[in-house]
Amino acid sequence: MHKLTAIIPTGNEIHNIEDVIASVDFADEILVVDSFSTDGTYDKALELATKVIRREYEYSASQKNWAIPQATHEWILLVDADERVTPELRSEILEILKQPEDKVAYWIGRMNHFMGKRVHYSGWRNDKVIRLFKRDHCSYEDKTVHAEIIANGPVGNLKNKLYHNTYTSLDAYIIKMNRYASWQAIDYDKKTGMLTPYHFIIKPFWGFFKHYIVQSGFRDGVVGLTIGYIQAYVVFMRYAKLWLLRQKKA
Repeated sequence: MHKLTAIIPTGNEIHNIEDVIASVDFADEILVVDSFSTDGTYDKALELATKVIRREYEYSASQKNWAIPQATHEWILLVDADERVTPELRSEILEILKQPEDKVAYWIGRMNHFMGKRVHYSGWRNDKVIRLFKRDHCSYEDKTVHAEIIANGPVGNLKNKLYHNTYTSLDAYIIKMNRYASWQAIDYDKKTGMLTPYHFIIKPFWGFFKHYIVQSGFRDGVVGLTIGYIQAYVVFMRYAKLWLLRQKKA
């Protein structure tokens, strides 16, 4: 049986920390990477985790890439604080660790929940992330938002999914998306030409239309409508913040 390190990045996650650690209690090492929480997360993690390390938060990929080499074991399961490893996923991971594989990483699907409801459509239906991987063969791409693992070798797929609930309140979620828009503005500055009405009108409208109509968000009811609206808002704010960023540079 190959040994496993579970890495959990945290930042003011007192409402999540106990449950997420409990969901990875089958790991040989539980490594919490805390960004100087002020709500008791750090102290609770010290009680429950194998090891807790701290670093000022820049952005997700930077934090995770700093933590990965500090894992004791070769195989890593990285779980965000708002995710849970289900019993079925746990069993599948343990089976993989029993025998050598030619894979260096595995995609894991996510069962997304928002506003207290399971999201079946709205562009979240086929959401998946690489979260089980070999320490020395994988790292995150250098993006401030939605970075994914770059694997140096073959990648497989797990059948079972992570439970994922990023929602605490609508206000908190909008604040989070506004923060993402700020980070995206930095990334998009490198690849976006002159800003035009296309960026401020057409692209936000397409963001809503894609999630609500093309990806059947209307079938998720009010939840799908809210997701579509927020997606349009984030796209608009991305370019508004990019415009402001360029004004400062001028």
